[in-house]
Amino acid sequence: MAETSRVAFQVMWTRLISVVEEQAQALVRTAFSTSVREAGDLSAGVYDDQGRMLAQAVTGTPGHVNAMADAVPHFIRRIGRDNIRDGDIYITNDPWEGTGHLHDFTVVTPSFHKGALAGFFACTAHVVDVGGRGFGADANSVFEEGLYVPIMKFADQGRIDQTLITLIRANVRQPDQLIGDLFALANCNGIGHRRLIDMMQEFALVDLGGIAGFILANSRDATLARINALKPGTADGAMRIDGYSHPVDLKVRISIGRDRVSCDWAGTSPPDRKGINVPLVYTKAYSCYALKCAIAPDIPNNAASLEPFRITAPENTIVNAVHPAPVALRHVIGHMLPDAIYDALDKLLADTVPAEGAGCLCNFQLSLRPRTDAPAPDDAIRAEVLTFNSGGSGARPGVDGMNATAFPSGVMTMPVEATEQVGPVIVWRKELRPDSGGAGQYRGGLGQYMEVGAVEGHEFDFQAMLDRVDHPARGRRGGRPGGATTIARDDQTRMQGKGKQFVPHGRKVMMAFPGGAGYGDPASRDPALVRRDLALGYISAERAASDYGLSQAEIADLLARAAKGEEF
Repeated sequence: MAETSRVAFQVMWTRLISVVEEQAQALVRTAFSTSVREAGDLSAGVYDDQGRMLAQAVTGTPGHVNAMADAVPHFIRRIGRDNIRDGDIYITNDPWEGTGHLHDFTVVTPSFHKGALAGFFACTAHVVDVGGRGFGADANSVFEEGLYVPIMKFADQGRIDQTLITLIRANVRQPDQLIGDLFALANCNGIGHRRLIDMMQEFALVDLGGIAGFILANSRDATLARINALKPGTADGAMRIDGYSHPVDLKVRISIGRDRVSCDWAGTSPPDRKGINVPLVYTKAYSCYALKCAIAPDIPNNAASLEPFRITAPENTIVNAVHPAPVALRHVIGHMLPDAIYDALDKLLADTVPAEGAGCLCNFQLSLRPRTDAPAPDDAIRAEVLTFNSGGSGARPGVDGMNATAFPSGVMTMPVEATEQVGPVIVWRKELRPDSGGAGQYRGGLGQYMEVGAVEGHEFDFQAMLDRVDHPARGRRGGRPGGATTIARDDQTRMQGKGKQFVPHGRKVMMAFPGGAGYGDPASRDPALVRRDLALGYISAERAASDYGLSQAEIADLLARAAKGEEF
């Protein structure tokens, strides 16, 4: 291949990444749900005419985009190649052929150029409500969890299926919001299509065959080079987490071999009776992400760079739950998978992987309504308010963990102002949680304190989606555990980490989100970093003394200097 051709292909590859990022940003700017426009809980990608992912947007989550990589072939199979037409738009929220639960809608649009199918655009977004029990873990089967839309045509050659729209509107609590999100998904694919056609015209491309071959061949070669540079070996990892009514054991075996890395979840707990089960597509998404972060983090995601990571899990385990298992909160298990993988990978790749972190997002949803214990004011309303929040990430080899940062999901924490704008909610407190980061040579990231209640005249059901209550993040290489999750009402009534719980008028929910664990022996921490943490309030005087050995005189001097505003 001539050098000029390689340069041109590289320019086109970069352009494709730019195209799908514009696609994602269009979704952020037009979506109705705060989960999309504020948290970035979405994905966007472009595929060749065989359904192989060529590029993904930078904006998005691993659970969406890596799962969506497998989704487009399902659409091609279900719709049928002979039935794919210019102007079509396809849709589903099938957990097993989409991205893992009913709250994620995936929209796929074929892209035609000069009358021929060139490829596909796909995007996914998490919507606030799909009916049923609402977003939570309490269902006993997927049939209770909301409206189930199989792979079908949302638009047939440009004509929207109004019957489908009517059915969706009749089955959800906030129909205008959901329908708005669906049109935002369709619109962002349309923008991707227009930018792709512009690129094809600019480079005089008849189809995407050449650029697809270049992307996939180079990505595969680069990934295999990284894998084959590693020492072959096999190691086991395990982690126990809260589960719903009883703990869940995650067990994994990682094998590094020639041209592949295998990840087998045999031995993991069976499915739960409640909605924390994980379809295999979501298990594959976060398993691939964990391995790729450790082994080939800088190689762009596409079908070829993901293919050497082989993920298996026995059917009827909690990480390969089959229909009709309840799966609404599949993320509370799925987000924990990387930490279990890193327990194994740390035995194969020393000084590479982080300590355990908060893992799953610290999400909750409020179903608000006028108070029922006394007359409600005339302006009291019903509303569904979902908010995404994060604990701390685990410390890494050579670097402290990140405070209140979602790993592995990567979604953004929602601003208080955005949360309060969409319903009668008051966030009374949202701040970093001192001492929640596990001590170590490198400290774990801090969790958060958060207190939330309803506007006067309202009561609410609180859907908790938390973990790390009974099983805080474990340190690595001598690091200490992170702080555990706590949750209670302001009248000291204990609350559960998962499930729908009633909160009466005038009461608040008080939460402390978990911290990440430390990495390495705390005695080896740089004293300057300890002094900085104390001055910034990341650790207390008590922990500075007990964890890092600072004397009372040093602590008093540091706090006095910090009070004067001196730098450290």
